[in-house]
Amino acid sequence: MTHAQSERATRVALVTAEIFPDLYEDDHPLRDALRERGVAVDAVRWDDPAADWDGYDLVVLRSPWDYAPRRDAFVAWARTVPRLVNPADVVEWNTDKHYLGDLAAAGLPITPTTFVEPGEAWTPPEAGEWVIKPTISAGSRDTGRYLLPEDLTTARAHVQRLGAEGRTAMVQPYLAAVDTAGETAILCLPDATGALAFSHAVRKGPLLNGRGERSGEYREDITARTPSAQERDLAGRVLRLVPGGADRLLYARVDLVPGPDGAPLLLELELTEPSLFLRSADGAAARLADAVLRRIGVS
Repeated sequence: MTHAQSERATRVALVTAEIFPDLYEDDHPLRDALRERGVAVDAVRWDDPAADWDGYDLVVLRSPWDYAPRRDAFVAWARTVPRLVNPADVVEWNTDKHYLGDLAAAGLPITPTTFVEPGEAWTPPEAGEWVIKPTISAGSRDTGRYLLPEDLTTARAHVQRLGAEGRTAMVQPYLAAVDTAGETAILCLPDATGALAFSHAVRKGPLLNGRGERSGEYREDITARTPSAQERDLAGRVLRLVPGGADRLLYARVDLVPGPDGAPLLLELELTEPSLFLRSADGAAARLADAVLRRIGVS
């Protein structure tokens, strides 16, 4: 703890969006755990022009879920914020799902993904159910589920619209296990040594409960889950490939889904603003609050 910190309250900003002025409910346990430890906690919009980011001992990205249409501005903002977690270079890499291509090139088993860049011709895949979404999005916005060839016209229009907007489309097979086993979200937080370690896991039910593009509000179907050894092993392999090293991270969420052969595939790696499901595991909020204090240098 520095001399300056010893003379004033430790201050932490939990970064949010205009639609969550008092934070998203998933972050209330962290806020409360920090306040119980004597930390002054503010919920601050990432795009608040009056925010004094230099005045915080740590700035923690939590629910800035309106960044996607302004992703370049968001990344530029992140670069200006001192003591930001997760770090700005990780934010830049992780907010564009082209990172899945990087991980696939490194040999990790990901959900098979085709990227269709703006202006690029799209050759529709074979018959079956497919998911189309942009590489930059949040909350499953602009994501659709299509049965080909029946929905080909609508699916093609979706890809073309994204391209016309200058956005890259991702095309992935819809994996049947999403409807049965669901996704496994593995949450990792720093341990007492500061190393990122397994904390807890949840099962996420399907969001795309029908064909066509998803629209409107939704609530996730979340239950606690014990991940398999194979899932935990894959999560560890994924995190070892985070640029700059995983131990710089304050949190990570690795979303997995069983592939056709039952082995887990990486669906997403969430390092910027994921729900952490802190209510799903006893002590998770306390562990994260303690990790925040260690990161600041307050014991």
